[in-house]
Amino acid sequence: MVALGGGTGLATLLKGAKTLPLASLTAVVTVTDDGGSSGRLRQEFGVPAPGDVRNCLVALAEDEELLTRLFAFRFPGEGPTGGHSLGNLFMIALTHLTGDFSQAVRLAGEVLRVRGMVLPTTHANVHLVGESADGRMVVGETAISTSGPPRRVALSPADAPALPEVLAALRQAQLVVLGPGSLFTSIIPNLLVRGVVQALAESRALKVYVANLVTQPGETTGFSLGDHLQALKTYAPSLQVDVVLANSEPLPPEVAARYRAAGAEPVALEGVSGVRVEARKLLKVTPEGTVRHDPKRLAQALWELWEARA
Repeated sequence: MVALGGGTGLATLLKGAKTLPLASLTAVVTVTDDGGSSGRLRQEFGVPAPGDVRNCLVALAEDEELLTRLFAFRFPGEGPTGGHSLGNLFMIALTHLTGDFSQAVRLAGEVLRVRGMVLPTTHANVHLVGESADGRMVVGETAISTSGPPRRVALSPADAPALPEVLAALRQAQLVVLGPGSLFTSIIPNLLVRGVVQALAESRALKVYVANLVTQPGETTGFSLGDHLQALKTYAPSLQVDVVLANSEPLPPEVAARYRAAGAEPVALEGVSGVRVEARKLLKVTPEGTVRHDPKRLAQALWELWEARA
């Protein structure tokens, strides 16, 4: 299995996928994040964003290991280290020691003894740029995600090449999963890296898009499932999604009301043509009242889709 994405969505998927009897498991992770700890470290050291990569490493690590908990530890306070995670700082140190971010990620995976492999999509220090609905140029993943659905997004530099290992993994995969995750700031940035779309087109893998549970205020306000798929097609015309895996469970009324007040709605399973939609019970409500995909249910659903095809 090769899973492409970023943010909490990809990490959630990996937590479940690592329990499956897979021959191989590879996470291909976007490195365009410019918020929080990652954004500060990018400005200071000029490196790709470590945060999403760190989340995926932690998701694939042995949960009971002390090192895993240390990697996820975030320093408190308002000082120079305040808000930084130890894992982010660790990867910045490894990048300086090795001179290569992708090598640092590989070594961090060895330290954590991850189940599978985590690959940044590119070793380039790329940033996401976009054009807002009113024609303004918007720079940075954080700004794009809050400026309304963008007319378009692109990478800077535009010709950032994919890691050779990423292209090889996509071509050899038997199952490729896109999502869940932020459409324009986690999933599509991977497709903008040179070579990725072509490798996906050449791959004979079963290609599954995991639909988000709810729309993202600003980024995908008002988007149906069909709108999400159309956006993917805009940036990857040759990408043929075989199956869409979507949630069939309604949000609890009090949770739905809170999300609605924040500008988010369940993604309507509408506007889809030419692709099969599999609706399964995938919803998990955290103790904090946020909605997530249930890692075990999601992984099991993907495994069943793969078995049915095999």
